[in-house]
Amino acid sequence: MPRVTALYAAVLVALFLGLTVRVFAQRYRTRVVLGTGGDRLLERAVRVHANFAEFVPVFLAALLAAELCGAPRWALHAAGIAMLAGRAMHAAGMSREPDIQVLRSGGMVLTLAALLGAAGLALAGGAGLW
Repeated sequence: MPRVTALYAAVLVALFLGLTVRVFAQRYRTRVVLGTGGDRLLERAVRVHANFAEFVPVFLAALLAAELCGAPRWALHAAGIAMLAGRAMHAAGMSREPDIQVLRSGGMVLTLAALLGAAGLALAGGAGLW
């Protein structure tokens, strides 16, 4: 049973839903139904949401592959925590005008580290190391 992946999938989906609600709320405030209408805060909300949607599915696929191959639970949790923290930091840093650069860039570093870690764990599993 891939319980570690299930845990991080559930928490990341909750964060994704929160970002979705923020886009809806900003659309309601600006009365923009399609696109961003030139509103900078709506554009930021849309990009934070889309950026999340671009990175998280690939991460979860790699994490699941690693877990199914028997990767150590501590390593799976390390990757999951890094992705969760990275996505939360990135969202917080990019949601303001101007950016909070330390949060935005730190969030991307953690996101990329999580992806690299999950990919490495999956590769090791595929090579029969677990």
